[in-house]
Amino acid sequence: MRADERKLSEALFGQHPLADALIAERDGQPAGYALYFTTFSSFLASPGIWLEDLFVRPAHRRFGVGRTLLSAVAAHTRARGGERLEWAALDWNELALGFYRGLGARTMGEWVTHRLDGEALERLAAEHGERASEPRG
Repeated sequence: MRADERKLSEALFGQHPLADALIAERDGQPAGYALYFTTFSSFLASPGIWLEDLFVRPAHRRFGVGRTLLSAVAAHTRARGGERLEWAALDWNELALGFYRGLGARTMGEWVTHRLDGEALERLAAEHGERASEPRG
């Protein structure tokens, strides 16, 4: 993990926040959080929310904390005019998958997630600079 307190603080509370976070408490203790950001759907021509992280501390699971957090994110989605709330889950996490199904979420099996990072991201980004300097005909 490369995140640190300074980077996270800047991303959430800096001059141009990149994401929003909700913190849940139970019995006066931090119980979990949801981290999310706005997306845009060209299919719907409307905003949505991508839930980047949903975490509930083990001692606070099965008390409705996750559902409360997701309900709040869903309300935030609708308040922004959003028509969908999306997230990814690990295919082996049966507890989470069952929880999400119980909320009415559906698996988007026809979609495959792709990721560029590290050297692959650097190589592709470098192509932009090379192509920008090429003559156009």
